[in-house]
Amino acid sequence: MPAAMKIVITGVTRGLGLALAERWIAERQVVIGCGRASHEVTRLRAKHPAPQDFAVVDVADDAAVAAWARHVLEAHGAPDLLVNNAALMSRPAKLWEVPAHEFSRLIDVNVKGVVNVIRHFVPAMVRQGRGVIVNFSSGWGRSTSPEVAPYCASKWAIEGLTQSLAQELPAGMAAVPLNPGIINTDMLQLAFGAEAAGYPQAQEWARHAAPFILKLGPKDNGRPLSVPGVPAD
Repeated sequence: MPAAMKIVITGVTRGLGLALAERWIAERQVVIGCGRASHEVTRLRAKHPAPQDFAVVDVADDAAVAAWARHVLEAHGAPDLLVNNAALMSRPAKLWEVPAHEFSRLIDVNVKGVVNVIRHFVPAMVRQGRGVIVNFSSGWGRSTSPEVAPYCASKWAIEGLTQSLAQELPAGMAAVPLNPGIINTDMLQLAFGAEAAGYPQAQEWARHAAPFILKLGPKDNGRPLSVPGVPAD
């Protein structure tokens, strides 16, 4: 049996992050995750004891991410796979109607949060000379729609920073901007309303996404990819 992969994933307490974590744990991978909901982190810890490892972390807080990374690297070593999944969406509205605090919070989580995680985990991955960084993008990181301009801006940023990061990594590593597709999550319900019910549930999506992500490697460095078998836009 191949050795378990060490997977660090953000936004693990619900939606796509939770679905991936549950799938990977069932497949005997080691999942090290974080989320902001303390009660959900407590539930995950009780359901999935060591070697799984879950922490309450707001990725927008660089100091909190730094402390979490120190714990993870000391306890587990550098991850084989780093998945930046944590993200949020503001209420649909014309751009000039989006309150400043909502826009700032979205950018803090969706863009700065990804960079905070990269800042504190990727150097250890570079030192070991291997590893894959997957930054979740979106169909709205490659196209646009009205009333979701802040989210589009954040995911277009993810596309650019990931492809630039890919050029900075040493041979043998990869950074991939990944469009997970359209999945019926709380975020999609906020954007699509009742139409969200017509799309796959997160658990169904994870059946396709979990093995696909595990197969990503150096050959995929810098490639803007989408999870196969899922509506993409």
